[in-house]
Amino acid sequence: MNVSSPFQRFNRQEWSALSAGQSLPLTDEDIRSLRGLCDRLSLDEVARMYLPLSRLLKLRFEAGQHLFLAQNAFLGRENERSPFVIAISGSVAVGKSTFARTLQALLTRWPGHPNVSLVTTDGFLYPNAVLEERDLMRRKGFPESYDLHRLLGFLHGIKSGDEKVSAPVYSHLSYDVTPNEVQLVEQPDILIFEGLNVLQAPRGASVIASDFFDYSIFLDANKDDLEMWYVERFLALQRTAFQNPSSYFYRYRTLEREEAVATAQKIWREINLPNLVENIQPTRQRADLILHKGAGHEIEAVSLRR
Repeated sequence: MNVSSPFQRFNRQEWSALSAGQSLPLTDEDIRSLRGLCDRLSLDEVARMYLPLSRLLKLRFEAGQHLFLAQNAFLGRENERSPFVIAISGSVAVGKSTFARTLQALLTRWPGHPNVSLVTTDGFLYPNAVLEERDLMRRKGFPESYDLHRLLGFLHGIKSGDEKVSAPVYSHLSYDVTPNEVQLVEQPDILIFEGLNVLQAPRGASVIASDFFDYSIFLDANKDDLEMWYVERFLALQRTAFQNPSSYFYRYRTLEREEAVATAQKIWREINLPNLVENIQPTRQRADLILHKGAGHEIEAVSLRR
């Protein structure tokens, strides 16, 4: 018996055609400022693959707002707010941060210029001191390394329309949560919530993060390509951020290229790859949209939940 897929698949040409002639509100300068280390994001890629997504999200956002207002009218409630939450998931090195920033830039340029906040789950990692105490430093990024109670509390406050909700801040330089620093999120129209395990459904949990999401996107790529991108990024960071004495990875600054490549591959294969295989990739089918990236970092195909 043939079991139909819950997803409809589009190639680049088919997906690009769904932009319906929209003009791109970003410039080359915008793209340069949004592009992350080692990312190859181009204006053409945004026009072809991001614009149709922006159009789709606008439709979903407007439909969600209409339903929310209709329900409030039914219940006799006025002036309540509930942000539209977009989740972005995927592996380390797949380009989530650049994707999230670019999406934020596009969405803020919709008619009416909605307020779009971006929060990453890195800040919800336990501080290194806690991870070391629990012998979890080599499991950093795995589900058990996150303060799930605080993460769920943040999302609950956002969806409840709380006036101000704080998220902890993470420093990639110190490789740790920044003490006494928070990001205040004040009733945005849209929240983009980006992280490795945002689509995770812990066994036995009564409430999970995706209960608070209105739309979810998974960035997908071949494991070999992900490893290649991770190594490329490691080498680029070795020449830049790792040179800073405040960097957690300062000890890697003088490695010869061959040794640096071997070190990056070891970290990838012992930590990031197992996390991808065990925890991240299995959540792919829970997403509303899967973007499949090729070796050149371009989105080659799109799977849209029917």
